[in-house]
Amino acid sequence: MAQNTNVLIPANTWVLLTDSDVTNITFQVLSQNFIYLKATVGATPPSDTTGAIIYDFAQGEANVALADLFLGVSGANRVYAYAGNESGGASKVMVSHA
Repeated sequence: MAQNTNVLIPANTWVLLTDSDVTNITFQVLSQNFIYLKATVGATPPSDTTGAIIYDFAQGEANVALADLFLGVSGANRVYAYAGNESGGASKVMVSHA
């Protein structure tokens, strides 16, 4: 299902940004805390930050293909965000996808 919203990412928690399988995503970090961004195949949350990309305040991507962003994750169709202790607490992310 398509969405265009803001998502709160509590500290030390993987949060699913996509509410369905997607091929492309637009997102931007709205808070001062950085996030880890990681793609998966299916809706099982990651267990660590290995292979995650770090995005800082005001950084993001516009309509980027998951296949281009996460070349090593064959069939990537879900995206998770994580705000760890080192980022100072919770983060907020704008996310949009079809």
